Amino acid sequence: QMKLVESGGDSVQAGESLRLSCSASQYYYCMGWFRQAPGKERELVASMDINGGNMKYADFAEGRFTISHDASKRIHYLQMNSLLPEDTATYYCAAARTYGACASSDNVRFWGQGIQVTVSS
Repeated sequence: QMKLVESGGDSVQAGESLRLSCSASQYYYCMGWFRQAPGKERELVASMDINGGNMKYADFAEGRFTISHDASKRIHYLQMNSLLPEDTATYYCAAARTYGACASSDNVRFWGQGIQVTVSS
């Protein structure tokens, strides 16, 4: 059974950086990061296929966040720079065994348990 485990969440000051990691127990073809703030719907942060295709970023993530993947370790990362208080949320890693599926939460097959990121001003 596939298991995704996130790490790297923390409480930081605005302007600082964090790197989230997601370790997978089995293979996948696409991966992504979503987030959900209290009272809001879960939204895409970034996603990509393991071959580097279908890379997608939310508007708020463009230029500040970078998704990457270490195929040898089955780990994917979300590097977050210039964090803002509005980035405060629970971040979820996601994966699927269909190329291009990870840009939409409806098509994600596997979810991590979520990890908290808090950014204070």
